[in-house]
Amino acid sequence: MRLNEQMKLGLFLAQAGFHEGAWRDPSVPANGGVNIDHYARVVGLAEDAAFHFAFIADSPCVLEGDHEHIARVGRNDGFEPITLLSALSSKTQNIGLVATATTTYNQPYHLARRFASLDHLSRGRAAWNIVTSGVKFEAANFGDDELPDHDERYARAGEFVEVVRGLWDSWEDDAFVRDKESGIFANPKKLHLLNHQGKYLSVRGPLNIARPPQGYPVLVQAGASDAGTDFAAKFAEVVFTSSPYLELGKRYYSSLKEKARALGREDDQVLVMPGIVPIVGKTKQEASEKLQKLQSYTHIDVQIGLANRLLGFVTDLRSVDLDSLVPESLPQTNFTQTTQKMLLELAVREKFTWRELIRRISDSKSALMVVGTPDEIAKVMVRMFDERAADGFNVMPATLPAGLKDFVELVVPELRRLGKFRSGYSGQTLRDNLGLKRPLNQYALDSARSRCESYGARQ
Repeated sequence: MRLNEQMKLGLFLAQAGFHEGAWRDPSVPANGGVNIDHYARVVGLAEDAAFHFAFIADSPCVLEGDHEHIARVGRNDGFEPITLLSALSSKTQNIGLVATATTTYNQPYHLARRFASLDHLSRGRAAWNIVTSGVKFEAANFGDDELPDHDERYARAGEFVEVVRGLWDSWEDDAFVRDKESGIFANPKKLHLLNHQGKYLSVRGPLNIARPPQGYPVLVQAGASDAGTDFAAKFAEVVFTSSPYLELGKRYYSSLKEKARALGREDDQVLVMPGIVPIVGKTKQEASEKLQKLQSYTHIDVQIGLANRLLGFVTDLRSVDLDSLVPESLPQTNFTQTTQKMLLELAVREKFTWRELIRRISDSKSALMVVGTPDEIAKVMVRMFDERAADGFNVMPATLPAGLKDFVELVVPELRRLGKFRSGYSGQTLRDNLGLKRPLNQYALDSARSRCESYGARQ
């Protein structure tokens, strides 16, 4: 039995909305990606509805590979996530702030310092969505011809996270005394050098900022390959995944929790939150018409370009017969392996043609999409929650702010009526609100153990 029988909700904060045609919708500001007032309004809607966090995805590159796609896509004019969330921290009070940052093309010291700063700025509401780079165009932005091998990226990421956690523990929680009368600002006995020498990284430390209010910002991860699942079981406290249908979600949920338990972790300290794209209408027909309108805004060049990328650039969809069935397998990619596998499973399950799969990718990528009335959407969410396919959801409105407003005004009350979602914030930090434990400082813990052992030896 779960300790908490209410689901967690996050907001996937895309610039215009999750649908590829969202930026063309009349309700969406065309400059939303660089409009701080737009973001503040959207996050304010989620905070008023007691969402647990706002989540920003990111890749440090232009994702599209040809001019036809670049010309028509609305996602290449947006803020860097930590910068944006730092600004939003002063415009919000309770909602968590989740920024994506890659371990492949960053250094641990940089990210440890930035996320510690965001946690202090927000008074304990920061989270890091840990990713390894999976887009081929990133490599050339950092002096590489190709991305490192998929599993090697995860191996480096594991060492990277260990280093970052060690840097966050540079200072014990009470190390900064700031005593003006004595002139003592910090207690050096409570300072710890990391002195890490590993296979991929060499980092001395210490970090030049106090330990984050949460101990560590919440660790989020979004990967479901074998390497990604192993990584999540070891490190992640929130796992953002794609579960386009119930059976797949239950299988992933069970597998991840089992792996985490084998490492000594508790079920309620590893939260599985699949993405959901809700297209909400007061009637089924109204919801369908909303989706059709967005589809009419999405050019075929955008649809094909996106599908090529999410399938890992292993086939040229401009040269295939779009009315032929999608095959059960494609060549393995070194890029987004999980997404490719999930999309192929979905296509085989639904007997999709290439044209149908390309349209589905444009609408929802590999996420669960529900087009219907508030009670229909709520029932799908509750079933996934009750049948152990989800501990909550990362809500991905098709358009912003209108899609979120529909969800908040129509679906959230239904979830509350069913007793599945809270009506307000219960804690001061994101960890408090998610029910996650605050990690002890590893050095302070080691010192306490040594004192206990020394005391025991004297008895």
